[in-house]
Amino acid sequence: MRIYDISQEVFGCQVYPGDPVPEKKTLNSMKNGDLYNLTAFSMCAHNGTHIDAPFHFIKDGKTVDDIHLESFVGLSYVVEHHGIISRENAMEIIEKAKKYNPEAVKRILIKGDAEVTEEAAKIFASSEIFLLGNESQTVGSENAPMVVHQILLSANIVLLEGIRLTDVSEGVYFLNAAPLNLSGADGSPCRALLIDTTER
Repeated sequence: MRIYDISQEVFGCQVYPGDPVPEKKTLNSMKNGDLYNLTAFSMCAHNGTHIDAPFHFIKDGKTVDDIHLESFVGLSYVVEHHGIISRENAMEIIEKAKKYNPEAVKRILIKGDAEVTEEAAKIFASSEIFLLGNESQTVGSENAPMVVHQILLSANIVLLEGIRLTDVSEGVYFLNAAPLNLSGADGSPCRALLIDTTER
């Protein structure tokens, strides 16, 4: 069994333009004579490796605490793609995942510098998948991500953004990307892991 940490380190992570940068503050320090070390930190729900709940772009959408954990935990399929993901590309990804494992198609992780188009988002939305992951800090175009988000999130597809798949090959893995249990939140940081239980 091999475990891949596909998360970014929080305090050195990528930050979407305009979002606050994660910060930490030392409240107590044993170096300074305190009895213990204690740290406080602040960050945006969408810093680094994180999930988007439907509430992020859908007014009455589900918040983080409303989403079933099976959306974040279970078999997944990693596919490599660079550039624009067209409608045809999305259909190919879905079919390829189904051939690998019918359960893994519910959670698709895209490796590479990829951008989901509106047409591709509609294909993913109609495919009844639980989760779509990508290496960028946003799904869709960074200049205009709203429409792609709305299409996917309105279909209750959880978005796992800012993952790191450099060391991961295409194939089926067990994913654990559970968010923090944040009541009413539109997103959450997570420690995303892939577990390879096969011998390659």
